[in-house]
Amino acid sequence: MRLDNFITMTDYGKCKQFIQDRLTQEQSHIFLVHVEGKAAGFVQLYELYHYAKLEKQWLLSDLFVHPDYRGKGLSIALIDRSKQWCDETVACGLMVETEKTNDIGNKLYPRCDFEYDGLHNYYHWWK
Repeated sequence: MRLDNFITMTDYGKCKQFIQDRLTQEQSHIFLVHVEGKAAGFVQLYELYHYAKLEKQWLLSDLFVHPDYRGKGLSIALIDRSKQWCDETVACGLMVETEKTNDIGNKLYPRCDFEYDGLHNYYHWWK
C-alpha cells in the first residue's frame, strides 16, 4: 500500500518519516490487512493509560481501507485485531475519537461494540 493513496493534507515525506519514527521508537503499532497478497488497509494504535482504571489502553488513531476494498468487512477485521491486541498486551480497551461529520466511522464503531462517551468534551491546543 502506498501512503500517497490516503495522505491528502500532509507532506508524504514527513508522514513516512513520522510513521517510521513511531515504529522504530516503539511508540505505535500498525496492523495491516492483506487481500490476495496486497496491503488493503491498516490500523495504527498508540499506547495510553486510562486515568480512572489505572490501566493501559490503546488509542485507535488511524483506520484506513483502500477505496477498492471498502465494504468487504476489512475495517471490522482491523478493529477485531486491535481488540485482540488489547488482550495480548493486557490493556483495558480501545479509545477512538471521530469527527462529528465522520458518518462512516460514527456508524462503524458502535457496530463494533464501542460505546459513545457523551460525558467528555475533547479540546485541543495547537502551537
